[in-house]
Amino acid sequence: MVSEKTLPIVVKLGGSEGVDLDGFARDAAAVIRSGRRVVIVHGGSHATNVLATQLGHPSTTITSPSGHTSRRTDRRTLEIFQMACRGVMNQALVERLLREGVNAVGISGLDGRTWVGARKDAIRSVEEGRIRLIRDDFSGSVEAVDTRLIETVLAAGFTPVISPPALSTGGEPINVDADRAAAATAIALKAETLVLLSNVPGVLRAFPDESTLIREVKPGEGAAVSDVAAGRMKKKVLAANDARAAGVLRVVIGDARTNGPGGGPITASLAGQGTVFS
Repeated sequence: MVSEKTLPIVVKLGGSEGVDLDGFARDAAAVIRSGRRVVIVHGGSHATNVLATQLGHPSTTITSPSGHTSRRTDRRTLEIFQMACRGVMNQALVERLLREGVNAVGISGLDGRTWVGARKDAIRSVEEGRIRLIRDDFSGSVEAVDTRLIETVLAAGFTPVISPPALSTGGEPINVDADRAAAATAIALKAETLVLLSNVPGVLRAFPDESTLIREVKPGEGAAVSDVAAGRMKKKVLAANDARAAGVLRVVIGDARTNGPGGGPITASLAGQGTVFS
């Protein structure tokens, strides 16, 4: 029988401002030294915003009719997004993991066709109360995960650190939501646990009141939790629901800010701190 420790854990680290990369790397190293196989997925929202402003092409946000927010990704923004995710954020994480003794390897969803999905033909955006169709956006979702590169890296004793973008079925890069990409990766790898780290303790019933943390989501409750989630948290709940529905045993939406004597954000999440989809 395969030991639970040999099953991979997929950890998604958000790219919001203020994330403690040093603390995350220390905790990831401790988890890996304990015998866990860890696959790290990350976003790069803050790094993209900073770089876009520096390059004179500030980021803008789209809100869908259902209330989900996403980055407006025209061709220039796509180029900046790749520089920020594959360059700035990915290498910053790899550097810190190497410093902690982790043999980290940075890759993107493009490499080895690891993440593939269709580019959206049009995006519906609510602007001043009206719905507008945007047809020149380079975004989509991960529909297929080729795990061969990830598994090769793991088998060689390295830790993969994966960033967007993905590859479209038309052969061009696309911006994808990293939470849902992490869920697709966990499903494809048959991961034991998916950890989605945010800059709040988990799903809050009344954001931003942290005392309203929802600690457990039982089967059948995912849709109701999605209704109360606010802003970017909606995507994390969707990702959690996707993973659980496809057989990932446990999903935890945890706090990336955790960094105490008892361990960091991954350790705390594995111990059940946060919102646990059981």
